[in-house]
Amino acid sequence: MIQFHGEDIALPEVDKNLICAWVEEVAAGYGKKTGQINYIFCSEKKMAEINMRYLNHDYFTDIIGFDYSSGQSISGDLFISPLTIASNAELLKQPFQRELHRVLIHGILHLCGFEDKTTSQQTIMRVEENKALELLYIIEKEQSS
Repeated sequence: MIQFHGEDIALPEVDKNLICAWVEEVAAGYGKKTGQINYIFCSEKKMAEINMRYLNHDYFTDIIGFDYSSGQSISGDLFISPLTIASNAELLKQPFQRELHRVLIHGILHLCGFEDKTTSQQTIMRVEENKALELLYIIEKEQSS
C-alpha cells in the first residue's frame, strides 16, 4: 500500500492513483513488489531535524528515506520537502511537477537497491530516474485515453 501524508505542511498536488500505478510498475521492473510505502511531505525545518538526528548531516535535502524492505517487497518511509524540490526545480529550470516526480521515484529506486554515493552510482541513478519518468508519461497518456 502506498500512502501520502502531510506532516507539518499541506500535500502538494499529486495524482495519487497515477503515482501508485507508476511506482508499482517501476518496482515490478526490478522484480520487486510494493509493500507499505509512506510518502511524508514535510517542511525544510522538519527535514533538517531528521537529517541531523538520523544521519548526522547538517544541510537541507529534498528526500530522506528509511528502508524497511524485506526480500522482494519494498517498504519504507520517504520524507520529502516540497520547498526544497521547488528550489531545485527553479535552479535546474525544470517544472516543479517533473522535479517532484523525479524525487518520488528516486526514493523508490533506493528501496529497489540503487545507491548514489559515488559518481558512477549517481550516473546510474539518473539514468534509472529518466527511464522511470518516461514510463510515467506513458502511463499518464494511457490513463487519459
